[in-house]
Amino acid sequence: MISQKTIAQIFETAKIEEVVGDFVNLKRRGVNMIGLCPFHDEKTPSFTVSPTKNICKCFGCGKGGSPVNFLMEVDNLTYPEALRVLAGKYGIEIEEDGNPDKSKEQRQHQESLYLINQFTKDFFIDQMNNTDIGKSVGLHYFKDRGFREEIIERFGLGYAPSDGKSLMHGLDKAGYEKTFYEKLGVVKNGRDFFRGRVMFPIHNLTGKCIGFGGRILKANKKAPKYVNSSEAEIYNKSKVLYGMYFAKNEIRKKDECILVEGYTDTISLHQAGIENVVASSGTSLTIEQIRLIKRFTPNIKILYDGDAAGVKAALRGLDLVLEQDLNVKVVLLPEGEDPDSYAQSIGTEAFVKYLDEKATDFILFKMKLLMEEAKDDPVKRSDLIKDIVNSISKIPDPIKRSVYIRECARQLDVGEKVLINAVNKNVVGNIQSRQRQQEINERRANRNAFDEAGFPIEDHSNDTSDDEFGPPDAHSDSKEFQTIGFQEKDIARILVNFGDREFNEDKTIAQFIFANIGEILDTFETEPYKAIVQEYLEAVKNKKSLSPQHFLNHQDQKIRDVALNFNTSPYEYSPGWLKRFNITTSQPVPDENFINDTTQALMRFKLEKVKELCEQNNDRIKAISMKDHPETVKRYLQVQMKLNGMRKEITDQLNTVVP
Repeated sequence: MISQKTIAQIFETAKIEEVVGDFVNLKRRGVNMIGLCPFHDEKTPSFTVSPTKNICKCFGCGKGGSPVNFLMEVDNLTYPEALRVLAGKYGIEIEEDGNPDKSKEQRQHQESLYLINQFTKDFFIDQMNNTDIGKSVGLHYFKDRGFREEIIERFGLGYAPSDGKSLMHGLDKAGYEKTFYEKLGVVKNGRDFFRGRVMFPIHNLTGKCIGFGGRILKANKKAPKYVNSSEAEIYNKSKVLYGMYFAKNEIRKKDECILVEGYTDTISLHQAGIENVVASSGTSLTIEQIRLIKRFTPNIKILYDGDAAGVKAALRGLDLVLEQDLNVKVVLLPEGEDPDSYAQSIGTEAFVKYLDEKATDFILFKMKLLMEEAKDDPVKRSDLIKDIVNSISKIPDPIKRSVYIRECARQLDVGEKVLINAVNKNVVGNIQSRQRQQEINERRANRNAFDEAGFPIEDHSNDTSDDEFGPPDAHSDSKEFQTIGFQEKDIARILVNFGDREFNEDKTIAQFIFANIGEILDTFETEPYKAIVQEYLEAVKNKKSLSPQHFLNHQDQKIRDVALNFNTSPYEYSPGWLKRFNITTSQPVPDENFINDTTQALMRFKLEKVKELCEQNNDRIKAISMKDHPETVKRYLQVQMKLNGMRKEITDQLNTVVP
């Protein structure tokens, strides 16, 4: 685990304008910088970078954050991965907590695997470009496919010689351990695994080579046409999509992912300028691959050649895509064509037009295909309806399900109510199945759960006991909850932005807040504001203060997002109003008005909490009979008088009238 000292050094060193500048062309605008958002397609720049606050935000799509958050979002990195990338960029040595020797050993082990793959990739490239057999066989194959030199270089294409020893000798000479390169599978049983094949390196999302695909060039019934690297620590075929490293930014901008079957299809379309393309490498889509696409877009367009039997087989696995709430369209290419050949034959513009015109919603495409097969056979039509019902029931969005039911009922000439009942039955069945599986998983997880003293942990999640003065459901009145939520948000905002500032000579803003509302902190209801307040309270107890950067770089995504919203605005105070027109605002700007802002926010928060308690106590009085419980009613009335007095005192201070 990266030490807090190193993390703090990374946060202090990394400059948002430099990190974002590697991805976005920025221009100065006042104290900030602005550019086109890398997360969505836009013509008017709305992506703003604030060097003074060291954060960025797009006011179109809402994405942004600190340098670490930006890297996590733009390159789909984990929190530790983003920290390591920034540490490398700024030359910061990473210290480890816990067992640093073990962490370092694990990292070096993984890095060795990457280095071996990079060496292997460079070896294949060198063999193709600098040997006679490589040029005449490997390079000739790629050029014969119509690939230009720049696209061959971009994708790192190469050639594996057929002698079966060259790569192994090269790895040995370079000093790489035999156990490592055998674990990766580039060498097996004392021979090069890839022999006499053109090579397609497979990259992860950060551009590191994690594996290879090799295509045989000579027809051989005993040898498969394509082979892939063995699964290893850094390569899991089911979690990877070929070309995603090169396609991810364009997928995000186009808000659509085009999925093809093979390596050459992907490369050919990229060369044609259609760069939001990835390949499943000839396998059915897995749940991990679907979720990988979903990170960048909810829209997927799948291209199939004209083989109806192959298409029907491929469609069976696409219900997984529907379960992940992706919008799926299918494009059927003319018979005998694949994406590579068809794009080259008709040109990019015509190909893109074809995709737009022929793209058909997955469920409607599937229904049409099955209808052609079923024709007038009642048994087959019954199976068709069940198949379509099953697919619709996988869609999580009820509105989307309803639209599909209506359209399918019309096209299938089946009563809409019949389809609704069938879909609902399947939906309930799916939910119950997931719940049963979840219960099984929880029982397995709890089977070995013990507390620190060694006793089994008991589950009290279903306890229904309630304290006599316990608060009612926080969401029982949405209007009241919204008001309380707003006041809690305001307290959290002040803590995040100004908690470490001085309120007076004796207290910080955070200390002043907790000294005034400490007795009602437990009544906070709204997440993540509640989490922010609790974390800051612990810091104050330990005589620490937390800066805005602490929350902007928080490991909790929700807290990071809230802190970003607290620290950004699409509007700026223009100095021109004062300089040119001598116009001033009625009160200081927020960064200078935080003391008064804090005082006002505290009183409003207290007022809302007292009003809430008044209403709760009043409900109790109404619910109890004076005749049967005179002492209890008397006690509640005394509480009500005290609460009314507190309410009046606060409203007098705020100079407002209680409605």
